[in-house]
Amino acid sequence: MQGKRPHTPQNQLLNELCPIVEEKLQPHRRVDLPALCDEIGLPDAPDDEELTKAQYIKSRLAKLGREDEVRSVAAKYVTCYPLGGYGNDRTYDLEELLWEAREPVVSPRVRRELAACLDGVELFTEPEAFVELLARRFVLDANSIIFFEDRNSLRWNIQQHVVRNPEDWSVAELWHQLGALQCSSERFRQLIEALAGPEARPDEASQRAFVTAANSVLTAHGFELVESGEVDGYPWFSFIRPGDPSRGRPKNLIFASSAKPDLRFLDAVDNDIEIVTHADKVLVFDEPIGDTLRWRDLQSWWARRESIDDPDRAKRSLYQRLLASLPKSSPPQRLLFRAFFEHYRAQVPSLPALIPEVWLHYDPRTIRQRGKDALLRQRMDFLMLLPAGVRVVLEVDGQHHYADDGRPAPKRYAELVQADRDLKLCGYDVYRFGASELCGETGKQLVASFLDDLFRKHSVI
Repeated sequence: MQGKRPHTPQNQLLNELCPIVEEKLQPHRRVDLPALCDEIGLPDAPDDEELTKAQYIKSRLAKLGREDEVRSVAAKYVTCYPLGGYGNDRTYDLEELLWEAREPVVSPRVRRELAACLDGVELFTEPEAFVELLARRFVLDANSIIFFEDRNSLRWNIQQHVVRNPEDWSVAELWHQLGALQCSSERFRQLIEALAGPEARPDEASQRAFVTAANSVLTAHGFELVESGEVDGYPWFSFIRPGDPSRGRPKNLIFASSAKPDLRFLDAVDNDIEIVTHADKVLVFDEPIGDTLRWRDLQSWWARRESIDDPDRAKRSLYQRLLASLPKSSPPQRLLFRAFFEHYRAQVPSLPALIPEVWLHYDPRTIRQRGKDALLRQRMDFLMLLPAGVRVVLEVDGQHHYADDGRPAPKRYAELVQADRDLKLCGYDVYRFGASELCGETGKQLVASFLDDLFRKHSVI
C-alpha cells in the first residue's frame, strides 16, 4: 500500500476491507491470485512476477480509490465468501458496513419487546435447519472450525441451550448471544423473515402462529410481517413498514410488446388475467418472483419457455426478443437498452433485469391498496425489480410527450405527470430521460453513470 489512509467514516469500509482481503487471499498459490482478485472486482495492476503474494495483493488493493469502487468490491467479496463458509467469519463485518444505512430502522427496544413476546412461541420445527439459518447470518464458530465439537463455540451452545434444552435460554438471551440486539436493522429484518419462513419450520400453521405473535409487537411500533409470496409452496412473509406499497411481491409481468394488449382481470384475488388481444405478441412472466428479478432468472424462464438447452443461445435469443419489442421509432430507448448490456457485460446475469415495454406489473399489495384497475392503464418503458422490493421505472420522453407538431401541448404534459403521480402512489421510483440526452457515446455514458449511481444507492453493486 502506498502510505496509510486516515481512518475516517468515509474510509471505514476500505480500512475494514483491505486486511480481510489480504487474510483471505494470502494462503492461495501465487499463480491463482490474479483470478481471485478479478473475481472480487479489484482494479487491475501490473503483474510483476517478482512480487510476493502479499505485495501483489497490496498492489491491487492500492488501486482502490472512489467510494463506489470500494463498495462494489466489498459487495462482491461477501457474495464470493458468504458468512457460514469456512474461514469467512469477517464477512459479517463487511455486511454490517454495507447495510448500516438500510431502512427500516428497528430500535433495540422493538427487538427486546419482540424477544419477550416470542418466549414460549415455537422458533423452529427442524433443529438442524434452524442452526444453519443462524449460521448464515451470524458468526457461530470461531474461525469457522466446525470439524470437531467445540464447546466454547456459539454453535455448540445454541445446540445445547436452545435445541436440546429450550428452557435454558430465553429468546432475548439467544439474541444477546448472537448479537441480534445490536446488529444492523437489515440483518435483524432478515433474521425475523427467516424465522417466519419455511426453512426451519416447513409447517404453515407454525409459520402463521409465529407471525401472529410477532405482529402483536411489530404493529404497535409501525412494522408488520406481511405475506408477500411463497417458497417451496409455503408462504413467505416480509418485514415491512405498513403503508409502503413497494414491499409487496409481484406475481406477473406482461411485457415486451410494442402493440398494446387488451388486458382484463378475471379474478384479482387469484390473479387470473385474460389477454383479449395481441396475446401472441406479448410475453407473460407467470412464475413467482422473490425479492428481485435478475437477468439470470428471466433467462432461465425463457429457456424453459422456448425449450432451449444451450445457455448462450438462450441469452442471445432473449436479448434479441426484448430488443425487438422496442419501438424502431425510438432510437433513444434502444440505446438505453443496449447501453445497459454493453456497460455491465459479464455482470449482467447477477443484476436486476432491465424489462422493456411493461404493460402490466401485477402486484397483489398494490391491487389491495389501489383497486384492481390500478396498473391497467400504465405502460412503462422499462421496469427493474431491485432487492428489498424496490421498483424502478425508467421513461424516455420524446417530443410527443409534451408537444404536438412542435407546439406545447399542456394536456399531454398533464397526462404525463398524472401517470407519474399514480406510479409513485403505487410505490414506484420513476426516473425520466429526455430523448435528446440519449444519443451516441455521450448518451451511453449518461446511462452507465446513472445505473451505477442507482445500483449503489440500493446496494446492488
